[in-house]
Amino acid sequence: MSEKQMNVAIVGLGFGAEFIPIYQAHPNANMHAICQRSEDHLNEIGDTFGIEKRYTSYDELLADPDVDAVHINTPIPDHAPQSIKALKAGKHVACTVPMATTVAECEEIVKTVKETGLKYMMMETVVYSREFLFIKEMYDKGELGKIQYMQASHPQDMEGWPEYWERMIPMHYATHVVSPVLGMVNGRAEYVSCFGSGTVNDDIAEKSGNKFAVETCHIKIKDSDVAAHIWRFLFDTARQYRESVDVYGTKKSFEWPLIEGENPVLHTAKKPEPEIPERVEVPDYAHLLPPEIQNFTRAIHDADHLSFLQGAGHGGSHPHLVHAFLKSLVEDTDPWPNAPLSANWTSVGILAHESAVAGGEIRKLPEFTLE
Repeated sequence: MSEKQMNVAIVGLGFGAEFIPIYQAHPNANMHAICQRSEDHLNEIGDTFGIEKRYTSYDELLADPDVDAVHINTPIPDHAPQSIKALKAGKHVACTVPMATTVAECEEIVKTVKETGLKYMMMETVVYSREFLFIKEMYDKGELGKIQYMQASHPQDMEGWPEYWERMIPMHYATHVVSPVLGMVNGRAEYVSCFGSGTVNDDIAEKSGNKFAVETCHIKIKDSDVAAHIWRFLFDTARQYRESVDVYGTKKSFEWPLIEGENPVLHTAKKPEPEIPERVEVPDYAHLLPPEIQNFTRAIHDADHLSFLQGAGHGGSHPHLVHAFLKSLVEDTDPWPNAPLSANWTSVGILAHESAVAGGEIRKLPEFTLE
């Protein structure tokens, strides 16, 4: 890679603080500034990591001419407005999931990226996790054969999380299950149909505007004979946290562990029935990264953060995300996922909820997400 360095600013220092040491170690990054509304927390993180440039105002950060790119890790309702504002201020954007909470916001981001010529990358952890990289490598080598079907689940009990999660519609935060089924085959969702199931308690229903405990969606993949099934919940349903994708091929199929800490199962066709399934250990993929950040596939700065207690460290994805974003900046290439693809992944969940409210009616993905 180039020796060029990009000045990066991180916005939001809860989960976002995890990325600071990765940027500090990456040869193409200068960890230029941090931004947090709470001055006490801002100074605590700044002192911990030795960062001098500190902002409590997002607008003041964007006015800093030395900032090349912002990495946004703020609450979900802020993602789209802050991404658009950064792009219009001349900054490249990396943003944690989801891209937005409305299709109109997704379209505005895609439009602004086109107008500015800047980069936008949604920092989706699952498609850079060691598990996804393992399955994808097998598929690309032909070991799975033809993919016939995929399913993905993201059950999560978010009781005790910050209060704004109680106002979240489950499918508005569905990229962890949408991205692996579409990313596996480099596909786009063409249309969806979704059903709601069960009910959440009255307090959650009133806050979120959503009555369903579980939402379950089928995705038709454009220009493909493959469909995928995904489901999500956040409250009032008993299940250990799980971000999973199961991929069924003609030669081999991969099934995510049912219980955290177990190894996944690989099924091989045409063996004697008892020999078809076998437990496999997923290797790490640090070798794909620059040596300076390879150790971060196993390192977590704040292991007590709820994202890691439930998310198992996000599959070692953080350094892969940082590297992919920086590589796109210094080589002037499209990041993966870029803005239209991020919009497709995000809009699946938004339209899925609309479908569920309408009793399963088909909802088509807009054209701007299919580019």
